[in-house]
Amino acid sequence: MDWTQQHCQALDSNTSPMSDAEVTGHLEGLAGWKLTDGALEKTYSFKNYYQTTAFVNAAVWIAHQEDHHPDITFGYKTCLIRYSTHSVGGLSANDFICAAKTDALFAASDA
Repeated sequence: MDWTQQHCQALDSNTSPMSDAEVTGHLEGLAGWKLTDGALEKTYSFKNYYQTTAFVNAAVWIAHQEDHHPDITFGYKTCLIRYSTHSVGGLSANDFICAAKTDALFAASDA
């Protein structure tokens, strides 16, 4: 599935999170992402602080457009992004959509 062509959907607490089997299957299509404490997580590396902050700002723009917001931690040359869907208490398609779009952003950068 090409997650980059999908858009996030509003979900509420009546929506069930993805099963472990679904998560495992979808993770196979996302290079470098791992499941940590119930969230999708990936660390990106950059040449310098400017590239890191530019990437963070662009990732925030994607999150704003999709209305699905990650936890982001960054420093001089790294950025850690964590996606989960708090409203469903686990992972949803929204997390995979945003993870794939974040990967596409990184691929388009000159990091």
